[in-house]
Amino acid sequence: MLVLCASSMAQTTRITGTVSDAKSGEPLPFVNIAFVNSRIGTTSDIDGRFMLETFYATDSIRASFIGYLPATIKIIKDKEQVVAIGLEPSVSQLQEVIITPEERNPAFIILDRVIANKPANNREKLASYAYDAYNKVEFDLNNLSKKFTERKLFRAFDFVFDNIDSSDAKPSLPIFITETLSDIYFRRNPRSYKEVIRGTKVSGIQNESISQLLGDMYQNVNIYDNFLVIFGKNFVSPIADGGRNFYEYYLTDSTWIGNKWCYRMEFRPRREQELVFTGSMWIADTSYAVRHITAGIAKGANLNYVQGFWVDQEYDQVEHEVWMLTRDELVVDLSLARKNFQGFYGRRTATYRDFIIDRELDERYYKGAERVVVNRDTNSTTEAYWNEHRHVPLTEKEAGIYQMVDSVQQVPQFRTFVDIVNMLVTGYYTRGDLEYGPYFTFYSFNPVEGTRLRMGLRTSNSFSRQIELEGYLGYGFLDREFKGMIGGQAFITKEPRQLAGLYFRHDIEQLGQSQSAFRSDNILSSTFRRNPANKLTLVNEVRGTYEREWFTGFSNTVLLLHRDLFPRGDLLYLKPQQEQLVEVVKSITSFELGIGTRFAYREKYVSGEFRRVSLGTRFPVLEAYLGLGIPRVFGSEYAYTKLIGRIEQRVQMGALGWMRYRLEAGRLWGTLPYPLLILHTGNETFYYYDDAFNTMNFFEFLSDRYVAAFWEQHLDGFLFNRIPLLRKAKLREVLGAKAVIGSLDRKHLSELLLLPGMFSLYDGPFIEASAGVENILNVIRIDGVWRLRYTDHPNIALFAIRLKLHFDF
Repeated sequence: MLVLCASSMAQTTRITGTVSDAKSGEPLPFVNIAFVNSRIGTTSDIDGRFMLETFYATDSIRASFIGYLPATIKIIKDKEQVVAIGLEPSVSQLQEVIITPEERNPAFIILDRVIANKPANNREKLASYAYDAYNKVEFDLNNLSKKFTERKLFRAFDFVFDNIDSSDAKPSLPIFITETLSDIYFRRNPRSYKEVIRGTKVSGIQNESISQLLGDMYQNVNIYDNFLVIFGKNFVSPIADGGRNFYEYYLTDSTWIGNKWCYRMEFRPRREQELVFTGSMWIADTSYAVRHITAGIAKGANLNYVQGFWVDQEYDQVEHEVWMLTRDELVVDLSLARKNFQGFYGRRTATYRDFIIDRELDERYYKGAERVVVNRDTNSTTEAYWNEHRHVPLTEKEAGIYQMVDSVQQVPQFRTFVDIVNMLVTGYYTRGDLEYGPYFTFYSFNPVEGTRLRMGLRTSNSFSRQIELEGYLGYGFLDREFKGMIGGQAFITKEPRQLAGLYFRHDIEQLGQSQSAFRSDNILSSTFRRNPANKLTLVNEVRGTYEREWFTGFSNTVLLLHRDLFPRGDLLYLKPQQEQLVEVVKSITSFELGIGTRFAYREKYVSGEFRRVSLGTRFPVLEAYLGLGIPRVFGSEYAYTKLIGRIEQRVQMGALGWMRYRLEAGRLWGTLPYPLLILHTGNETFYYYDDAFNTMNFFEFLSDRYVAAFWEQHLDGFLFNRIPLLRKAKLREVLGAKAVIGSLDRKHLSELLLLPGMFSLYDGPFIEASAGVENILNVIRIDGVWRLRYTDHPNIALFAIRLKLHFDF
């Protein structure tokens, strides 16, 4: 009876609050808060928020953090209360200190042992492993003030705002949640990594590539790597081999965690703006493995749109001398505008269990080229399945998100908002079965067509997810001629991806233009042009395609292409005749059968029903194309063979940022007029294009064989971060160089004469170099480009300024 009475009288003490800099008011993450004379404590989150709850409270809590004076706050036991703690920055006045060579930062002793034991503690050492993974991802709108939610525009969403979570530093509204269950299989020899997604539960989105991306493979961060690639940037790991060049370390505590004696080490950046973390980690004695790490992006890091980032990882010894990640939590605070503007929280929680270590498994677990396979269990769509299999039960708030999002999608204003955002991204506005656009081609102008108007449309996914039809109609008020296109594509099968298309086009085209350049009917092309677009070609084209993807990253494309080319503007087709006479040729006709191959190992992408966007790969991307010109097919005149090969790669280079290179070579066999030769990619706009020569004019250089090289180095602020006046602006350096060497057989001149301003690479390679600054106002890049060869050609600039809009973290 006495025990029961005592238990019934015990009450919980619950302390919630914030920790901030007493002078600036800035919230402080990773502050240690604990009851005095107790081992019960916690750390503040990325916004300085914390919560302590226990039956065994003392009468005070203490907050401590590197660089600040500790603060002790009296509390009332057995009550729920809110406190605000302001920490005063510490300014130490040191006496003269003589440091002998024998004295050493004790944190370095632990750190050196952690680094020395990384190969033993890194799971990559294992011959094989397998485990069960559970991922939960949530997105919240944040910074939702009362004034914002009471706007007339949002009255239809009143029921949604009842779900606002005010426990975060920024009031947030959950808008998306997804759960994924996966089986992970790894084998070192022969190397294989496979993720089998058994189930996905998503609020609002059902897309196979989204399911893959929200699985385990594409989100894993291994703290034992020297550099952690986050948002495409190279962050230095706190236990990197050269970590002391980037961090300051402090040994602050030691205690038992479970049955392991552990050391607590805090770390913070040596310099502002560098891509490093601040936080703490617990290191297990004897093995010197990471037991627990809490880290956030350092304040002032040279990163766009990210207001905060926090990661919390736990590792457990699952077998003798085998440490595995068992819990992984990540929170990111994103905002496209200023810090106090509405933005997003992204929250990811992952747990791992049921480990199988160094045990030989059946070959079927590793079979197949796909690294990520969606193979849903039969009952994975039922609530009972998820209640049984999810590692951690959903909170009441999380469980309500599914129903809330379904309700939001029924609100007409929400659908309108989605359509507008989709139009801004894709260029098309969706109404029922049709999509109208793209809006940036409605109006344009050039010297050949004058003012040009265009209207296009295509079928939407509500019309069909198997077949897409599209077309457009344009009219030039100067040449008084209609142009247009009509065609479509259809899936033969979606697994594997087999897509066939047929298109008919009658339109103006700029030959020799970069594949990434704005098309000639884009209003931006008209706006940024530095020379009149007077070397255009009217093209009558029939294009048939068949695409087959054998596995993710490896595909073939078969092409049938019939083209009639008519010169427009200053272009002429002049065929030499006897006695130095020339014949004006009205058009040339070709028919080409081609096959392309593309191999991008471990490429990631997000796809819609018909189109997909590559998220890249860290491995080289290989492409090859073989084309055969066939004469006497629908009036075609030329027999030729075309072979082009290309390799490109984005290489992460640690503290030096990242590099992109591209090597390309091509060869033509046959006798061809100049529009069918290899036209080296020029640029006659003020815009900077990565895959073009930005000081070369259109049609300036032609070849029938060539080798080209492109190189760019993005230093991500490596130099500017060390200059106080530039550091706060978060500017970033970029260097580049491009070169092409080739030749042109004179036999081609028997087909068509080269016009003035057209040349072969008669005097060695064409070379240009560039240096620039990017991340100006987060999106602008400005390059200075020097033309180093063929400097005596007409109508060229030896130095040019080029601008580019570039969105990057």
